Amino acid sequence: MKVHSNKRAIRALGIAESFRRPDKRSILAGVVMRSDLVIDGFAFGEATVEGDDATRSMLRLYRRLRREDVNLLLLSGCIISLYNVVDVDALAKMSGVPVIALTYRESAGIEGAIRHNCGDGDEKVARYNRLGPRLPIALRTGYRVFARLSAISETDAARVLDSFTLQGGVPEPVRVAKLLAHARRSGAQPEA
Repeated sequence: MKVHSNKRAIRALGIAESFRRPDKRSILAGVVMRSDLVIDGFAFGEATVEGDDATRSMLRLYRRLRREDVNLLLLSGCIISLYNVVDVDALAKMSGVPVIALTYRESAGIEGAIRHNCGDGDEKVARYNRLGPRLPIALRTGYRVFARLSAISETDAARVLDSFTLQGGVPEPVRVAKLLAHARRSGAQPEA
């Protein structure tokens, strides 16, 4: 899979989530955005809090859109909904598009937290460890993000992230998806 990161208007599907304890389900929101920052569609989905369905849930959300023109997936993290691990390689393979999963702070990882908080910690830790290390990527905004990549080079990922990031460190498709997920979870209704 090749992302033409220098193409004028590639499309990314940004996916983010929102939940509160004691919710059993997390709200996923996906926003299709062109690199000229025009929103071109959106969809909602769900994942199980403390579950193992994050990869399938994101794939369902992507497929629900029925968009052949989406060039890549931008995820707000690959550990969602209290240790529900997204297999970024499987998601890229099943969707047929590259995946960039982002975090925004440097950390030693969450293996200890998974072991402490999850009854099936060994399997979750194994899935987490298969993700591999996060790559630090410097953005033209002066911020740095940490990414796990699948089916995209670090150079193309940096170009894509720069094209979708107006300010700070959060790309617009992910930022807008997070806003939609929070609004959906809280039951906010758009104003007429």
